[in-house]
Amino acid sequence: MWPHRNFRGDAPRALGLPSHTAKLMNELRALPLWSEVDAEALDALRDAGRVRVYARGDVLWVVGSKAARLFVVLEGEVKLVRSTGGRPHVIHRGSAGATLGEVPLLAGGGYPATAIAARRTRCLVVPGGELRALIARYPDLASFLLRHLARRVRFLVQRLDQRTGADVRTRVGDYLLDRAEASRAQWFSLGLTQGELAEELGTAREVIVRTLRAFREAGALESDGNARYRILDRARLGAG
Repeated sequence: MWPHRNFRGDAPRALGLPSHTAKLMNELRALPLWSEVDAEALDALRDAGRVRVYARGDVLWVVGSKAARLFVVLEGEVKLVRSTGGRPHVIHRGSAGATLGEVPLLAGGGYPATAIAARRTRCLVVPGGELRALIARYPDLASFLLRHLARRVRFLVQRLDQRTGADVRTRVGDYLLDRAEASRAQWFSLGLTQGELAEELGTAREVIVRTLRAFREAGALESDGNARYRILDRARLGAG
């Protein structure tokens, strides 16, 4: 049983809304990389789908369930989670512009992971039969989806290398450095709860707590007591 509310599936918090609008077309074209797709193919994709809205914690699909739809993330974020030894691990996150569900949809079989909205999320949801017809009709769309998938595979391989090639202390240190750089401010938040960060880095919440404490005690990290941090020694964050 996943510790997240609301398996929404085909019944998200907001009902599916007709997507035949110029606004949605502009939104699709503004998504990262989607400007590569021919306008006619985008029109057809828009017409084939429905916009669905998911609240934080809503489950889009459960691991093993039959794949029936393509999800294009318009805004928000979806995390794909698998459980190993009873502990959830985030294997991928898809934000605006991401496509999700196409692999089992086209290859057959069930979803390899559970999809959960990490925050309020809007998706264009396209039925599998419609997607296959669009791919046959618009080679440009098929080529784009293949490139999109290739980028994701490359990212997943890099992520696997990072997880298997580095201990938890190093992974947490690298995450803190990335957050500090992304925030462009002296103080920054983790951006996730400690439990979510544990899922993200493939460990347990207790290990995250201990690692953060160890960084503080080593003089590498400072906390303001309100879930915000400041890096004091970058080199010590990378020390094993």
